[in-house]
Amino acid sequence: MLDNFYKNFKSGTDIRGVASEGVEGQNVNLTDDVVKKMAFGFVLWLEKVADKKASEMTISVGRDSRISGERIANDVIDSFKKAGVKVIYTNLSSTPSMFMTTVDLGCDGAVQITASHHPFNRNGLKFFTPNGGLEASDIEEILQYAQDDKKPEITDNGTVEEMDYMSRYSNHLCDIIKKGVNAEDYDHPLKGFKIVVDAGNGVGGFYADKVLKVLGADTEGSVYLDPDGMFPNHIPNPEDKTAMESISKAVLDSKADLGVIFDTDVDRGGAVDSFGKEINRNRLVALASAIALEDTDGGTIVTDSVTSSGLKDFIENHLGGKHYRYRRGYKNVIDKGIELNNNGEFCPLAIETSGHAAMKENYFLDDGAYLCTKIIIKMAQLAKENKTIDMMLKDLKEPAESKEIRFKITEEDFRGCGEKIIADLEKYAENEPNWIVADDNREGIRVSFDKENGDGWFLLRLSVHDPIMPLNIESDSVDGVEKIYNQFYQFLKTTKGLEY
Repeated sequence: MLDNFYKNFKSGTDIRGVASEGVEGQNVNLTDDVVKKMAFGFVLWLEKVADKKASEMTISVGRDSRISGERIANDVIDSFKKAGVKVIYTNLSSTPSMFMTTVDLGCDGAVQITASHHPFNRNGLKFFTPNGGLEASDIEEILQYAQDDKKPEITDNGTVEEMDYMSRYSNHLCDIIKKGVNAEDYDHPLKGFKIVVDAGNGVGGFYADKVLKVLGADTEGSVYLDPDGMFPNHIPNPEDKTAMESISKAVLDSKADLGVIFDTDVDRGGAVDSFGKEINRNRLVALASAIALEDTDGGTIVTDSVTSSGLKDFIENHLGGKHYRYRRGYKNVIDKGIELNNNGEFCPLAIETSGHAAMKENYFLDDGAYLCTKIIIKMAQLAKENKTIDMMLKDLKEPAESKEIRFKITEEDFRGCGEKIIADLEKYAENEPNWIVADDNREGIRVSFDKENGDGWFLLRLSVHDPIMPLNIESDSVDGVEKIYNQFYQFLKTTKGLEY
């Protein structure tokens, strides 16, 4: 059983903690000693899973641009060397590229040092095997080894090879674009296009220099390509308002055909069309779905639970697919997509509104650069017909209003409290004549309302990890959100354990 100290490091299917000073009230807990124990824990776990001794294994190690990244990388490599592992150190790397080392280089495992879009002072460890990312139970096992100070056999005869794997990974993306566009100038399929990149000072700058420029694109006007672990310009996060305003401005200022934006470690991406309009959240899901379902007889698109009603209509009535709403958490969505395929139901795409998009054709790897690569291919294909990427979204009905309210759970057993509130809400909804409970939602409770009663829906769910109950409301009419919330509020007054 994990104690409170080690339990705090578990963040779904990743390990995360405070790695640098600089934020008041947040003391460093991802110390050298702790990181080295975690690295030993991964070796022990991998020995069991791969059925190999550490001395027979190759593990790659990479990092994003955070200021603590190099220190933590050295700690991880130190433990691996002590255990006799052959280490391939890729230095500054994207998270998806680290998984690809298990495909291209035959690595038994991979470690990416990242905390995604979180502030500069945080960092963490993300692990891969050739089968993909780890599950929450695997992370618990690794942390348990660390807590118990368990180590593999210490041989001190491991080796380290430094490799510029990002260039190899970039060449792979270039080949995909060349084949997809199949231009007359095959090696320069993006010649004549202006595409700008906002890397947010994470590690996504490679996409401008090693992919787009190489293929002939004009990238003048790209912003924040240089890695800077303090993230001085904006949070590297395609969900962040300031970040999206940044790439929209870059597109408009440079009169670009397209803009793409990544989070810190490039497992998420977003885009902006030539008019500066954002392609993220529901619009990104819609565009990715349209691309994934092309040239198919239909298929199932798995998303998280907070997607819009207009998106469901778009996927099912305009694209000929099936929309499968599932739980929040990108790993939940991806695992469901894999499960459906394994059960014989074709699912080409699993995508969360946060921008985590995983395609069946790409190992179900959530890769922001791969997603943007697919969008760029489609843009170039459409240009041959004098069409633009925004035309693919003309049938997507978007809400007039949307809002998220996050209620704090005040009871110690927050999960039990939240589950009771959802159960009570289900009973309450049965007795409300104007409430239509969705029969295809698999997280929390989703209730729809006709035009007279709000013209939209709400979803109340329990946060995956925190003592929070998010309430999402969406309406197709102005003032509809307020109308829906006022009806929900009558239930809210009957609850106990929520701060509102």
